[in-house]
Amino acid sequence: QVQLVESGGGLVQAGGSLRLSCAASGTIFSINVLGWYRQAPGKQRELVATMTGGGSANYADSLKDRFTISRDNAKNTTYLQMNSLKPEDTAVYYCNARHRFPTDSTWYDYWGQGTQVTVSS
Repeated sequence: QVQLVESGGGLVQAGGSLRLSCAASGTIFSINVLGWYRQAPGKQRELVATMTGGGSANYADSLKDRFTISRDNAKNTTYLQMNSLKPEDTAVYYCNARHRFPTDSTWYDYWGQGTQVTVSS
């Protein structure tokens, strides 16, 4: 089992910045991806960014210029730096961890409890 604890959400004015953190604990296989998703009211959960253990990042096209994902493998922690925030970035942001055993093709998914980000205009 993997547990994810997010922090760093809050209320910020448009144009401001926030940094989210997500600490993963438990047994994490060597092949893993940590990432962030978000869900706004009335909308489906969507990809924000992910990063493999080797540092390969994947972003939602609309966010790559303002958001930066990073991770500290020694701490099993991922970060999301969000700059130039807009009211439409308001959502619950969820941390996600996916991993698989090297000899197994099955991926296992885990989710954090979510952290609210509210951007005021």
